[in-house]
Amino acid sequence: MKPWVLVINAGSSSLKYQLLDRNNFEIKSKGVVERIGEAGFPVNHEDALRIVVEDFKTAGISFSEIAVVGHRVVHGGKKFSSPVLIDDKVISDIEALIPLAPLHNPAHLAGILGLKKLLPDTPQVAVFDTAFHNSIPEYASTYAISSEVSTKYGIKKYGFHGTSHEYVATKTSEYLNQKLEETSLIICHIGNGASITAVLNGKSIDTSMGMTPLEGLVMGTRSGDIDPGVIFHLNRVGNLTISEIDDLLNKQSGLIGLTGTNDMRE
Repeated sequence: MKPWVLVINAGSSSLKYQLLDRNNFEIKSKGVVERIGEAGFPVNHEDALRIVVEDFKTAGISFSEIAVVGHRVVHGGKKFSSPVLIDDKVISDIEALIPLAPLHNPAHLAGILGLKKLLPDTPQVAVFDTAFHNSIPEYASTYAISSEVSTKYGIKKYGFHGTSHEYVATKTSEYLNQKLEETSLIICHIGNGASITAVLNGKSIDTSMGMTPLEGLVMGTRSGDIDPGVIFHLNRVGNLTISEIDDLLNKQSGLIGLTGTNDMRE
């Protein structure tokens, strides 16, 4: 029996990994490849995976002993509400959701496809960040636009960082020596992407991110909440295309827009 479970978290600018013993989930190896895409660092996520492979070789770990690979995937849309075994259809569905998570879903796909090359016969599983927020009540997940339009195009608050918020809520209840079902918590996920979630009795009831990870707090490269009229103004007066505005708000705003860098160390 192959002894290892490999967990991959391919974020917008980093790739985190852990190798776990499948019997007791003890960590055999872990690490992070950071600042992907920046000058002098890994060019892309496939390049980052090569670094992970080399780290494993140095530690005497054989990729052939990995039983399964688990991936964190940001956006599951309405399609995914629980973990799924990855096949070509799932890959296609994750790709179709890129417009809702343009910074992350491409990175997840790069991780999935990169591992598919390295471990073609090893099963891979996707766990979705949106799943934990399925419990948000309709009154908190509905936007005040035409219900006909929102239904037709799937416009609603999905929420993100669900795996993180659920884990932190669980660990906090343990620390407080309370049952998770009897807690009332505010959970903060602070990183290059950032969100806040209200958790009542172990369930998400509201969160700062929305239909996409762009809504909510100021983040590393994302604007967070902004008057929608700014988009129209930039298009009509600034002659920016929708693609240019999308790139501006997702990749050139937030901390990097305010200060020129999204690295808090700088």
